[in-house]
Amino acid sequence: MLSHIYSCGLNGIDGFPVCVETDISNGMPNFDIVGLPDATVKEAKERIRSAIKNSGFQFPAKRIIINLAPASQRKAGSGYDLPMALSILTATEQLCAGDLDKYAFFGELSLDGSIQPIHGILPLTISAYKQGFKNVFVPEQNADEAAVIEEINIFPVSSLSNLCKHLNDSSKILPHKVNLDDYFSATINTLDFCDVKGQENVKRALEIAAAGNHNILLIGSPGTGKTMLAQRMPGILPDLTFDEALEVTKIHSIAGLLTKDEPLITHRPFRSPHHTISSSGLSGGGSTPRPGELSLAHNGILFLDELPEFHRDSLEILRQPLEDGKVTITRVKATLTYPCNIMLIASMNPCKCGYFGDSRHQCTCSPLQVNKYRSKISGPLLDRIDIQVEVSNVDYKDLSSTEKSETSAEIKKRVNRTRKIQLERYKNLNIYSNSQLDAGMLQKFCPLGTEENAILKAAFDNLGLSARAHSRILKVARTIADLEQSERITTAHIAEAIQYRSLDRKYFE
Repeated sequence: MLSHIYSCGLNGIDGFPVCVETDISNGMPNFDIVGLPDATVKEAKERIRSAIKNSGFQFPAKRIIINLAPASQRKAGSGYDLPMALSILTATEQLCAGDLDKYAFFGELSLDGSIQPIHGILPLTISAYKQGFKNVFVPEQNADEAAVIEEINIFPVSSLSNLCKHLNDSSKILPHKVNLDDYFSATINTLDFCDVKGQENVKRALEIAAAGNHNILLIGSPGTGKTMLAQRMPGILPDLTFDEALEVTKIHSIAGLLTKDEPLITHRPFRSPHHTISSSGLSGGGSTPRPGELSLAHNGILFLDELPEFHRDSLEILRQPLEDGKVTITRVKATLTYPCNIMLIASMNPCKCGYFGDSRHQCTCSPLQVNKYRSKISGPLLDRIDIQVEVSNVDYKDLSSTEKSETSAEIKKRVNRTRKIQLERYKNLNIYSNSQLDAGMLQKFCPLGTEENAILKAAFDNLGLSARAHSRILKVARTIADLEQSERITTAHIAEAIQYRSLDRKYFE
């Protein structure tokens, strides 16, 4: 007898429909799974056999063939266990439910028939919804995560036997609901800018970076507060919208990083990998590609502390994702693309010992050592960093001051106001911040007067800037103008934006 049960698979962060077809016929007892299954799916045969027996059903001693259609697309993961078990029970008429074509099923089976959680349940649920399924059965521990999609009925399932009782109408499972307002109203302990003494120029640069989603490099001697400042950036970024939260949660769901207490990520990610991370760890990888730190920081911040200490090949991987907002991973088994619309914050010392140009300490590096240390940051990568700011030593007067600095909440108000201006300006262009402007948009949204053009031309010639640096200066100037609620980019805005490129020449000539 032939049966059909429906599920979904994952290709990157997007799902695709999967029809689990089962044919049971007379012949030598055999159990085959076809349709490009990976090792995890093939191993499901033993899990399914034991789960069916231990749930009080009979496993057929016949020839069983399960096809996961479409057969041209690779299937990975343990989420097909449940639909395959149901298809066998339906084909053997041990499960006589109604029309199962309206349902989608996900879950990994234990040997005793209980259903275990799986990774990627949110993108799988979204895929099922897009395919027209209104009723989705998921593992009990994944129910909160799946239920953030309010237009669909989510049924939490604890075991194969309980699910069969529900489908046979002998015992009902109620749909699971969550209150999204509870997630978005939850507060987290964020570090505050009011704790930072002095460094007003750096705070200004970070505010501009947050307002326009610009990449920023902090360079200075040890102990000047680079890491302290970077760690406070999440507190001034705009709140995630629901659509952005879904995108971020989908990536973390696939990576298996969601917890039961946080099924929906409602705060912008702040990822700070150690400098020993490999290129695959940064971009993503594996035999079946998984998202790396670049994608896990999507719609948030990727903080690279001690930038020159990272492996050169890891740093060079950043080039294209910083431009395109996505990273493509190619492996033998699959080629996947993950989004990575990030703000890069990097920090570094000016030399190996850290005290080149420091007024309080003697630098012990030779000129050759200084150049070797700086050469770890390539020109093309540096060119993609919009704002480069020097973090100098803090005076004792500032450190001992009892006067409270501006809080993160006050800075965030200005950032939100500026982002709102940008959203209104670009509402029909599918971009959300000044950093996403392309070459064609720059002429329209960043026009310069004669005086502003003269200042920019002088800087371009004197600093030896590239065409990319030219466009990034215009984007930063646009953000500075937006912060001041000015429709026009003035000479002051251009001059301040140029100031944030001065490190190109000072440290990397």
